[in-house]
Amino acid sequence: MSIGNVSAVLVHGAWADGSSWSKVVERLKAYGIHAVAAPLPLTGLHEDVAALNRTLERIDGPVVVAGHAYAGAVIGSTRAGNVKALVYVAALAPAEGEAVSDVFYRGETHPLAPTLSPDRHGLIWLPEEAFAAAFAQHASAQELTVLSAIQRPISVSCIGEAVGRPLWMDRPSWFLTAEQDRMINPDTQHFMAQRMNARVHSHEVDHTPIVTAPDVVTNVIVEAVQAVAAR
Repeated sequence: MSIGNVSAVLVHGAWADGSSWSKVVERLKAYGIHAVAAPLPLTGLHEDVAALNRTLERIDGPVVVAGHAYAGAVIGSTRAGNVKALVYVAALAPAEGEAVSDVFYRGETHPLAPTLSPDRHGLIWLPEEAFAAAFAQHASAQELTVLSAIQRPISVSCIGEAVGRPLWMDRPSWFLTAEQDRMINPDTQHFMAQRMNARVHSHEVDHTPIVTAPDVVTNVIVEAVQAVAAR
């Protein structure tokens, strides 16, 4: 099978939208890989999984699904039959019975990590200064302006809902651990990747390498696509 027959579905995390994957989409296209960014409502884990499934239904053929940060819980909760491999990018991978909050708060918090609390609508917004301090400290001033301007809040219910049997128990997975991550403790990322038995790529990148290190992210996704195509 040609790698061009394997599609990539890219899933954004909290405080972001599909445009956060734009640099990766461009690079995957250069490899001849069709990529789609799945829009999540960020209103509840089960609703986000349903949204991902709607995107996956539109794609014929095998798919590699990549998730950033919170989206790791979403991609691990799909049951779509066309998903053949998973790629976790500085992502959260709760095991069966765990919630996102269980793994997010598992390790020690970075001194520059923001304090997160919901507003009166039950939505969690990232403080504007946190984008430069912790979310994407390697981003340019222009990138930070855009990230802050387009941020989308995440509902408390997204992080408190326990997951079922995660798909990574039944599909090959890759994990890009971000060694300079100030949002998700790198030690927690290594813990999750090890228990997933994932193929690990560790890089000195921040929490949002899909913006600040797109070549690194693209290379991991391409490796996963090539593995699927070779079967």
